[in-house]
Amino acid sequence: MTDNTRREGPPPFDRPFGDEDTKQRVYGTILHAREPMTAAEIAEQADCSAESARTHLSFYADLGIVIRHEGRPVRYERNDDYFEWRRVNELARKNTVDELQARVSELTDRIEEYRDEYGVDSPAEVNVLEFDAERIDDVYVELSDWATAIEERRHHERARRKAASSTAPSHS
Repeated sequence: MTDNTRREGPPPFDRPFGDEDTKQRVYGTILHAREPMTAAEIAEQADCSAESARTHLSFYADLGIVIRHEGRPVRYERNDDYFEWRRVNELARKNTVDELQARVSELTDRIEEYRDEYGVDSPAEVNVLEFDAERIDDVYVELSDWATAIEERRHHERARRKAASSTAPSHS
């Protein structure tokens, strides 16, 4: 395999952030973290010193990208609220109010179809054990899609309200 071929494919599992600078590797590590981690744990995964990881984590905490949990040792975790805020702002910036409303309507229709199909109000209420073994994988996919549609509708609705309020005439 040539170096060119390797760069075009997915990164190796043992060093997924290998070609990035330290700041990007720390950022990537915290994005993929599933639970709060110490600076040393992040440094190990980001292939940098613990001090360097702390410096970058402090910067990201100041920006609100990560949450710093005081204690011995200090732990850091991704701030999901920051990424949701960023997603809503991006949607509001890239779409018109009408486009956002259309997407909210599409997602609402899809959610209603799932409610009708499963006879419950949310995917959490579905008992997957009630389905035949041959269909269970499809049920899990549909429940995941349903949950995603609910989340996306919430993001699009927040973006629609934000876009609508920023285009509303001011009353001075």
